[in-house]
Amino acid sequence: MLGTLLATMRVSPVGVLRGFGTAYVNIFRNIPLVVLFIIIVTGGPQVAGRTDFTTLAVVALSVYTAAFICEALRAGVNTVPTGQAEAARSIGMGFTQTLSLVVLPQAFRAVIPPLASVYIALAKNTSVAAAFGVAELTYRMKSLNERFPAEITTRFFGIVLFYVLIVAVISGVAQVLERRGAVSR
Repeated sequence: MLGTLLATMRVSPVGVLRGFGTAYVNIFRNIPLVVLFIIIVTGGPQVAGRTDFTTLAVVALSVYTAAFICEALRAGVNTVPTGQAEAARSIGMGFTQTLSLVVLPQAFRAVIPPLASVYIALAKNTSVAAAFGVAELTYRMKSLNERFPAEITTRFFGIVLFYVLIVAVISGVAQVLERRGAVSR
């Protein structure tokens, strides 16, 4: 949702919104994820009170990934012919109506493959949370390796297989959505 909101800002005719969206994307796409985690994990509890690491990890991954989703959607918006928006405006639709009813539905169809790539990267980026003590898959593997070192290879390949499975599911869903959203020309 944040990525869609940011994409809306990026294509907005209002300069302040467009500037905020551009600044957000430029900042969060250029900050390494580990640095963003450090900022949020160390500063988050001070700003929001006592917050658990899992919530902070979700916040870090969300604000980071939103910038990439925004850019994918903005590229999709740019693929929609300008005549579509002009036709919507000519029948009296405002910017918000034109964007939500005409442009974004077409843009979403165009960006299914890039969005799938963003979500695949997000699934893999969750492993960064392990460095900050969030009990996700990679973190669990580390603690199991300390207790049962003899089975490290089997566990490692199990974790790898699980990530491959997650990526396969995301790719499969993207292919189904792409087929459903295909437009015959």
